[in-house]
Amino acid sequence: MDCILRQTHFLNARLADGSLADLTVTGGRFSAIAPAANAAGPPAGAVDLAGQLVLPAFVEGHIHLDTSFYGDAWRPHIPCTDGFDVRERVAFQMRSLEQAAPMDERAKNQLELCVGHGSLAIRSHVVVDAAVGLKHVETILGVREKYRELIDIQLVAFPQSGILSSPGTAELLDGALKLGCDLIGGLDPASFDRDVNGHLDVVFGLAERRGVGVDIHLHDGGTLGLFEIEEICARTAAMSMQGKVAVSHAYALGDISADTLARAGEMLAASGVAIMTNAPGNHPFPPVAALREAGVTVFAGSDNIRDSWWPYGDGDMLNRANMIGYRSGFYEDRELEAACDLVSHAGAKALGLEGYGIAVGAKADFVALKAEHVPEAVVAVPRERTVFRRGMLVARDSRMTS
Repeated sequence: MDCILRQTHFLNARLADGSLADLTVTGGRFSAIAPAANAAGPPAGAVDLAGQLVLPAFVEGHIHLDTSFYGDAWRPHIPCTDGFDVRERVAFQMRSLEQAAPMDERAKNQLELCVGHGSLAIRSHVVVDAAVGLKHVETILGVREKYRELIDIQLVAFPQSGILSSPGTAELLDGALKLGCDLIGGLDPASFDRDVNGHLDVVFGLAERRGVGVDIHLHDGGTLGLFEIEEICARTAAMSMQGKVAVSHAYALGDISADTLARAGEMLAASGVAIMTNAPGNHPFPPVAALREAGVTVFAGSDNIRDSWWPYGDGDMLNRANMIGYRSGFYEDRELEAACDLVSHAGAKALGLEGYGIAVGAKADFVALKAEHVPEAVVAVPRERTVFRRGMLVARDSRMTS
């Protein structure tokens, strides 16, 4: 995407504060933002946004590019035999993947779905274990390279089958980081590997050795899950990794008393550990408002999109904001704005994105849609929207144009 000398003017853009502005994009970044001039003779090639709301491109904070079946044949959901069980779900997933379309095709389908809805930065977890080795990582790295001009992709080396319980996985995770993964992942150190310290020793040891961030799946609930979060926070602080560690799901935070949650919020904020939630329908999830009030960075992701874990998911982060707001009981405008923040600025902070937002000097990655303001956008989830990457049109009405 050649935008080195390209300059484009976007007229009559509605900003989050309700004002109308003219935006100038030069070399892929916002070079000027000024009150709408309504000039009789607009600059050549100017794009009139006609009062549409302009939001920074959405951030998809948690997705699985290698295991989605989106665009593939419909696969009926297989329920666990005795309640939710991570090990059983992993087994179902491996069985289904053997019959799935090629991984690069499925990943491409999912990426284009995300771009079409306005997500131009994502974090994807990619399976690394003794059964698949580094094959998933190698395939998704190839897909990332093909789409690098359209979307920013962070990859997490994800030990889906555990670390200590899957011999050789620690070495494979190190290999995945050397190949190009950006973060090291983890999975339920207590209930899956049954050794919290041993599991975290590997995760944080690799993070320190390779200079990468951490993003750990944590499904464990109640006091067990809280204990694991405490251990993660302690290691983060001890290694001065504030702002580089996230806990995904963290169901335990939605399964404890208000007083305990308040103390957990203080601890998370002090250690700079972020929390990712997708507000799943059948699990307690982190109380977004209380954690944000404590100063915790809470961001959002779709997690699974039409895969072995559940048949839902549409890759639309604005719809995810709507879902989180609905499940959180958000009604006031400020609360709806907070829901949008989870899929935009908070996500950008958690992912460490440079140059994010609608501001001079920021990257001109943005979405224009028909809404008067942010609360209406979250509630209405307008389907008519245009998506711009570095000031160039890449999607319209949920479909990629390039």
